Amino acid sequence: MNALLTASGKRAVPAELARSWLLVAATRPETFDEAAASHADVVVLDIEDAVDASHKPDARDDVVRWLSNGGEAWVRINDVTSEFWADDLESLRRVRGLKGVMLAKTEFGAQVTDTAQRLGGDVPVVALVESAVGIENATEIARARGAFRLAFGSGDFRRDTGMAADREAMAYPRARLVISSRCGNLPGPIDGPTVGTSHPILREQSATTVTMGMTGKLCLSADQTPVVNEVISPTRTDVEWAQEFLSDFDARGRIVRDGSDLPRLGRARKIMQLAEAFDVTVPAR
Repeated sequence: MNALLTASGKRAVPAELARSWLLVAATRPETFDEAAASHADVVVLDIEDAVDASHKPDARDDVVRWLSNGGEAWVRINDVTSEFWADDLESLRRVRGLKGVMLAKTEFGAQVTDTAQRLGGDVPVVALVESAVGIENATEIARARGAFRLAFGSGDFRRDTGMAADREAMAYPRARLVISSRCGNLPGPIDGPTVGTSHPILREQSATTVTMGMTGKLCLSADQTPVVNEVISPTRTDVEWAQEFLSDFDARGRIVRDGSDLPRLGRARKIMQLAEAFDVTVPAR
């Protein structure tokens, strides 16, 4: 199968499988083209936390202008309870290059549905869950009409709850988002970002993302995206195992031998789907 390419010539990864979600401050429109050409699977122009209230209308206008002139990206919009939400949706409605929206501070399923309806119903909504209430209602949110994926606003969640940033403290909210995504028949959720410039720490935290069953990660800078993409992708060892298992399964007439075969078959097929999407190949022997 030939790979689909974006307008900038890089391989297009479907948003339901996207690993790296790069947040780009909407106050810096001069960086939009560079972000679009980066290794990020998805670019998210941020008109919420990255923009002071006094500058939101101008930043929104810059985003709409860029999207209308050939740019393609997602947009993180302001939360439903803010004074900016309705104007965000009205401005973005029917904008050509809009790929989807990330709804900040989602706490209820109805907020996702209302957002999707105002956008016309066919624009995907990633629900960014950032509070104790949002985590408590995660399954409701995942099952809401219009929900595309869940994402973890880990920084705001920690501020809301007083919980620490370490892996053990964050295990519960991550697990809730993973389980709720499964209950809502959604792709795996998107983990919160790693703050700082240390790639070893980023690699370690991205491995935790994978361990918890999350399948994407928010990124704060373009140089984080190759690391996130690498860690979340199946390894060549995984792909080699999947190829060998599937070849053996076909060779024996696709006969299930014992109770371990079906789980392994599902895992092998998933690995091969991701390997194709992410262009992970194994050299021929």
